[in-house]
Amino acid sequence: MSLLTGSANAVKYTLFGFNLIFLITGIILIAVGAGVGAVYTGYELFLAAKFFSIPTFLIVIGSFIILISFFGCWGALKENYCLVLGFSIMLAIIFILELAAGISGYVLRNDASKLISTSLTNSLKEYNTFNQNPTTRLWDDVQRHFECCGVNKYEDWSVTYPNQSLPISCCSIPVGAAGTFNCFANTSSVDDRHKNGCLDGFSNYIAAHAVSLGAAGVVIAILQFFGVLFACYIAREIKIRNGITGFI
Repeated sequence: MSLLTGSANAVKYTLFGFNLIFLITGIILIAVGAGVGAVYTGYELFLAAKFFSIPTFLIVIGSFIILISFFGCWGALKENYCLVLGFSIMLAIIFILELAAGISGYVLRNDASKLISTSLTNSLKEYNTFNQNPTTRLWDDVQRHFECCGVNKYEDWSVTYPNQSLPISCCSIPVGAAGTFNCFANTSSVDDRHKNGCLDGFSNYIAAHAVSLGAAGVVIAILQFFGVLFACYIAREIKIRNGITGFI
């Protein structure tokens, strides 16, 4: 038989429902963290370590939320004071960590352009037409995908190609072209050479995914805040009904 009053009993089952939602949010956090991490992994040579720390952090938090949600469901159904109190404390800690992760995501969005600019600029000298290293492949992928050339402009390649040559990925190969194709800084056809640098397009793409990390962290943290309030209320009611004195 339930030890709680009618209103507290309703909150208990509301808390149980919230735990099911928490289970789903934990899965969402893992999915968002893994998805963004997978996107970033493809560009890891151009990204600082902090771009990977937040997705990993969200995955860890999501895993803990899944475990805690089962803990909270059991405590609510059994009306166990220690279990519900422990659940509320763990949820409060997760709330703080998740809010911190969300804020870090938004901060990372603002810092993305500066961090990526440094990485791109430093990697220009590593581009090598004759030795197709990972940096060369990634530069070609970025310039083709984002239809860009250089960091801010095509002249940035002068540090690697002082003879006005450019990587072929800086140009769009004309349809039906046959034989040898070269890309030069003084290409007369406007349609051949990509006009924009890669920094804006690439950093905006990376920053957009950082925003998704921030949004997921903050929104789910807000939901968990209400869960902490429900859990504390239930723990208080159980404590009163059982005549428990002290903190535990």
